[in-house]
Parts: sequence; structure tokens; C-alpha cells
Amino acid sequence: MNMGWRKAGSTLEKPFVKNEIVMSTEDLPGVPARTQGKVKMVNGFTWRRYWVFFENGVKLGTLDSDQLVRPRDWNRFQSVKTERETASVAVAAASVATAAAESGGDGVAAAVSGGDDDSPAAKLRALVPPHLLERSASARARLGA
Repeated sequence: MNMGWRKAGSTLEKPFVKNEIVMSTEDLPGVPARTQGKVKMVNGFTWRRYWVFFENGVKLGTLDSDQLVRPRDWNRFQSVKTERETASVAVAAASVATAAAESGGDGVAAAVSGGDDDSPAAKLRALVPPHLLERSASARARLGA
């Protein structure tokens, strides 16, 4: 889900209204992204939800405004989405580089980066920050395990 793309520089000046043409911003059940539809009902006071009848015959309710976009705003939505994905990848790469530098190349970073892909615990190790793996390794060494 592309939550919050409108929060920074929103193009949603006003909520969608009944009979307005919208597009889905993501794949929804039975509705691929960028499918057009018409808002048939708006409900909610603090959290607006929409019933939309899509061109492919699927009718969905309780759609959030982040799941819909006006056709004229599609290009802006895509550019904001691309910028956020690029920033996310950059942050992830920076954190991996920082973790590798902090580990000092003693093998902990290799275990985290997938050096042992055949191990059943490789996916779990990839989720654990390197500094915690290092702390655990030093504790085992200290205790003689």
C-alpha cells in the first residue's frame, strides 16, 4: 500500500465526491493498479472511505483515499512513489554500509549479508542488526560457549 503519498505536497485539495472518476493506485482484489472507476458513495467523518465501481465490473467499498487518485494526478503520484522508493533504497544501502564498517569485516557482516544462504536461519539472521549479532558473538566468547 502506498500510504501517505499525499501527506507531503498533497494534490488532494478536497475529498473525492460522488460520481467522480478515480483510478486505483495499487492492485486491489480483482482490480489492477491504474484501473478507472466511479465513486458511488462516500462515508466517514474523520476517516473518509469510498465505494467505487470500477470499469472491469468490480465494486469495492471501504477504500481509503491513499488507494485512489484522480486521473489528472496519476503522473505526480508515480513521481512521488518513485522518489520515495529511491530514498528507501538509499537509506537501506547506507545502513548496510554502516553495519559493515562497524563490524570491521570479522565475518559477522558476511553472515548478515547472506554469506550462508543454505542455512535455515539465514533469513532470520538477515533481520537481526549486525551490532546485535556482534554483541551475541562476544557474549558467547566471553562465556566460553
